This record gives sequence, C-alpha cells and structure tokens, in this order.
Amino acid sequence: MTDRAVVAVGIIPARWGSTRFPGKALAETGAGPLIRLVHDAARAARSLARVVVATDDERIAAAVRSFGGEAAMTSGAHRSGSDRAAEAAGRIDCDVVVNIQGDEPLIGAAAIDAAVEALRREPALGAATLATPLEDDAAADDPHTVKVVTDAAGNALYFSRAAIPWGGGARRLKHIGLYAFRKEFLLRFTRWPATPLEEAERLEQLRILERGERIRVVETPFDSVGVDTPEDLDRVRAIIAAGRRGEAGT
Repeated sequence: MTDRAVVAVGIIPARWGSTRFPGKALAETGAGPLIRLVHDAARAARSLARVVVATDDERIAAAVRSFGGEAAMTSGAHRSGSDRAAEAAGRIDCDVVVNIQGDEPLIGAAAIDAAVEALRREPALGAATLATPLEDDAAADDPHTVKVVTDAAGNALYFSRAAIPWGGGARRLKHIGLYAFRKEFLLRFTRWPATPLEEAERLEQLRILERGERIRVVETPFDSVGVDTPEDLDRVRAIIAAGRRGEAGT
C-alpha cells in the first residue's frame, strides 16, 4: 500500500454524561449545536474520507442525523473517548483513525490534515498528535492545560498537567488533544491496561509512552478552546459572535 492509498476516517466521540456539563454536545453555540460545529470542521478536512460521530445517546445521534451527519451507537461503559473511537473504528474499513474531541467546536481543518499527514509520511508511525506554542505563564501553571515536551525528532517525551519544562531556555508547548492513529495501533492501545503515570496525570496518552511506543507531535498555529463548563461555552459563543471563529488553524 502506498501513502496515497491511506484511507483516513474522523471519529468524534460524544457522550451525554459529563460531570460538569451534561448534554454539552447539544448545547447551542450561536452557530448550531456544539457537535455540529465539530462535525462541520472535520468534514472540511481534506484528509478525511468519512466523519462519524460515535455516541452512547440517541438524542445526540438523532441531532447528528438531522443535519446530515453520520452517527454510530457505542457502549455507555467506555471510560475514554479513545475507547469509544476504537469501538466505532472496529466496524469501519480504514487505515487511519483521527480521534477528534467532541467538545472542541473551533477545531481547524488544517490542524486535522497536519496530524494525518504525519502518518502518511511515515508508515511505521502508530500515532500523531498536535501542539502549539505556549506563551501564557498562567496557562503553563494551569493543570487543565496539558503540556508536552519532545525529543529532537519531534516525538513526545512526556505530557503533564504541570509546567514543563521548568525554567527558561526551552520552548513550551501546549498539547492539543487530537490524535491520528493507525487503526490497528488504536485497537491495540485501547486494550492495554492503564499505567502508573497515566493514572497519576490522568492522561491516557502516557500509556503509549510507558509501553515504549512513539507519538509524533506536530506543531500547529491552531489553538483549541475545549468546552468543559457552561463558562467555556460562553467563551466559544463570544468568539463566534465576534467573527473570530477559525482564525487559527483553518
């Protein structure tokens, strides 16, 4: 199989339950429900042959179908979006699966394409993700902002909620939680047991590093706005109302 033959599919995990914001997938943004904005951005990515919303709730599935999207029902028992994406991917004929967070409505199509391109260029690579320069000192210290450090080849050395690297002299990178996986790698990864660092940081990607596998980190100008609370949704609404949607990464 040549690089040109690689078929990439975007899967958007979207569950109803959320500790801080139940039903947020259907929350109104001023430009449609949250899940529609994520779906439409994914559909704009040139690298994706198909986009599927993987959900555990018929209300979300019905909303997706109402705007012409494709929904797949998945188990309500999944602990993570990767687990939900893996279940849906197991029923899809593809080479690459892009796990696109269902609560990041301002995701850039070009950012998705960049992650897929990393796998197209390097057939032996199992996973790629994104990062953007982090200049904000407050964000560097914020545990809700995940940081990443890389080796000289751009592979992840570590992800943390702490401020890494500590001290000056090295560039800081904010992790963008989008992943492109070889399908077979995603299916293997989600079968591995949780690891100590993963549980300590509450970051499932550390399971991959602790197993000695690589994650390529692709730098992008795109920065994300994750919606975890109603206050986050207000921020997204303000960005959309101001016409600043997509000014980075699209």
